[in-house]
Amino acid sequence: MSEKERRPEDDGRDFANAAWSIPSYVLAGIILYGGAGWLLSRWTGVAVFTPIGVILGVVLSIYLVYRKFGR
Repeated sequence: MSEKERRPEDDGRDFANAAWSIPSYVLAGIILYGGAGWLLSRWTGVAVFTPIGVILGVVLSIYLVYRKFGR
């Protein structure tokens, strides 16, 4: 089959890529923003920044997933 005849819908690779990418984005958002919140909490002595960072990471990563795969 040529490249024109083979479509991504028939191949299944797009689904497999999305199935690995979505949890990876969410986990990376939690680690990145949760870590930034943890560092900010350690620096300021206010413990509320860690959960705020984790929640912000989840929200932003879900938004990124929606923008990338939801269209």
